[in-house]
Amino acid sequence: QVQLVESGGGLVQAGGSLRLSCAASETISSINAMGWYRQAPGKQRELVASFPSGGTTNYADSVKGRFTISRDNAKNTVYLQMNILKPEDTAVYYCNAGYRRGGKWYYYWGQGTQVTVSS
Repeated sequence: QVQLVESGGGLVQAGGSLRLSCAASETISSINAMGWYRQAPGKQRELVASFPSGGTTNYADSVKGRFTISRDNAKNTVYLQMNILKPEDTAVYYCNAGYRRGGKWYYYWGQGTQVTVSS
């Protein structure tokens, strides 16, 4: 079972930037899909950005043009570069890894990292 550890969250003013990191305990090239999700207080968890299996990167409409997901296979790490942050980006950000085995998907989550954007 893969372990995911997020880091890089914090408090930033609106218009600022943060880079989140997600370090995986095993080679990410063996993971079929990875992504970042977020959950704000009182709201459901939502997809922010992902590398889906066999496809191109996906972004939520609300972050397109501001956030960039990337990966470093040598470091087994996935990043989320967040620019032009807005107060509505405030949430706990979670890293997610998906494995497809025998036609089924299995998902794993990190513990989350808090991002707070002040106005």
